[in-house]
Amino acid sequence: MINVTDVSLRFGDRKLFEDVNIKFTPGNCYGLIGANGAGKSTFIKILSGEIEAQTGDVSMPPNSRMAVLKQNHFEYEEFTVLDVVIMGHKRLHEVMKEKDAIYMKEDFSDEDGIKAAELEGEFAELNGWEAESDAAMLLSGLGITDDLHSKKMEELSGGDKVKVLLAQALFGNPDVLLLDEPTNHLDLKAIQWLEEFLINFDNTVIVVSHDRHFLNKVCTHIADLDFGKLQIYVGNYDFWYESSQLALKMQQDQNKKKEEKIKDLQNFIARFSANASKSKQATSRKKLLDKIELDDIRPSSRKYPYIAFKPEREIGNDVLQVKELTKTIDGEKVLNNVSFIMNREDKIALVGDNEIAKTTLMKILMGEMEPDSGTYKWGITTSQSYFPKDNAAYFEGNDTDLVNWLRQYSPEDQTETFIRGFLGRMLFSGEEAKKKASVLSGGEKVRCMLSKMMLSSANVLLLDEPTNHLDLESITALNNGLINFKGAMIFASHDHQFNQSIANRVIEIRDEGVFDKEITFDEYVEMKAAVK
Repeated sequence: MINVTDVSLRFGDRKLFEDVNIKFTPGNCYGLIGANGAGKSTFIKILSGEIEAQTGDVSMPPNSRMAVLKQNHFEYEEFTVLDVVIMGHKRLHEVMKEKDAIYMKEDFSDEDGIKAAELEGEFAELNGWEAESDAAMLLSGLGITDDLHSKKMEELSGGDKVKVLLAQALFGNPDVLLLDEPTNHLDLKAIQWLEEFLINFDNTVIVVSHDRHFLNKVCTHIADLDFGKLQIYVGNYDFWYESSQLALKMQQDQNKKKEEKIKDLQNFIARFSANASKSKQATSRKKLLDKIELDDIRPSSRKYPYIAFKPEREIGNDVLQVKELTKTIDGEKVLNNVSFIMNREDKIALVGDNEIAKTTLMKILMGEMEPDSGTYKWGITTSQSYFPKDNAAYFEGNDTDLVNWLRQYSPEDQTETFIRGFLGRMLFSGEEAKKKASVLSGGEKVRCMLSKMMLSSANVLLLDEPTNHLDLESITALNNGLINFKGAMIFASHDHQFNQSIANRVIEIRDEGVFDKEITFDEYVEMKAAVK
């Protein structure tokens, strides 16, 4: 358990939090959400003690232990992987080192013997005898093979270092676990393992994540950080989102009788409860949901960009033919005889372990890169719009304001009224529209690139990791916009819910070509799990 009492923090004139009073209790997983810049990571740092609040305090019961996912991937370069994981339990690691140092002494005294006996007792109480096997199990679950456990951290890849630091945070059954974006750089199998670990974790978890599927799987509560306040809601992210939208609808419909509103709420809760799986987290959520009353759900003040792609012309039957595309980059063959035919209603999720391969295929299809061999042909009724993973070329060194930046991509209406209206719907209102293109944040650049794509009125979209840098509100708006898109699409994303809700076909780029099937993303995941 962790208590937050009257916590406030300001940066200059900007208020991040004011008089936050929250109790996070054992057995629950809290998803901490808020718009970009709301202060989620800062709040995690206050809870961990890394940053001190200007007023108030954070407290835990005596002898409670907190674990935090570290972000510095180069902090432990000289230590072995197993050692780094065990360091997650600071006192246990201290006892191990102190005990070993005593036994290494050449002049072992009676005092040393007494001290060693005391340390052995504490070591046993802290489950020290199981420490190495517990650490190894965590590492294996996250995909760190046994042969890497004794290596130094400096010998590991960046992705493996992330997994080791996650294992460090999970090690030793901490009373409070703080995780800031734990699924970043994890593969699908590691994310699934982490989901199961947290579902079965008995203590307190507070997690920040932009992965809605992950939040839906593990969270019993959502902690919404908005306007300097933190409000706790029962349920997972989808329940929070849909209940806040329902509350907004109820608020707007002032004439609706309370009895009708209560019936709407009961139907809404019943639907979510019926969808609950048999997991412990879902069962816990269902019990909590059944106790919700009308006043417990509130409209969110969060703003969602308006994202809608409207093709200028209907697409024909001939969309795209790809024949035996091959490409080698820096001596590595990233595409090997890739062939497929794209149909007019296809929304293709492009998957595979090789990120460069997916990006390379999209660049070739958009004419930005030449294949070594093979051909592709777009249908004459198609028009394409592309969202590149790296959009720096569109913004770096560009002193144009956003109105003029977007005007160059508006083929018809270039009036300031039209452009400002468009930018306003994408959350660039008032003076925000006069920002220089070169100073935008990552999320703002993505919203600009999506605006550019919408203005193109293309009937085929290619999107390479479009959810990177976006907050949950923008991800949700983009997700809904692409579900409603009437054209064809190829996209690559690590967002599970994004893939599952949009794709009707999956193409996996493999060393020997492609796997290609008309299935949902969940069906693809189940298929992969069955093979392994």
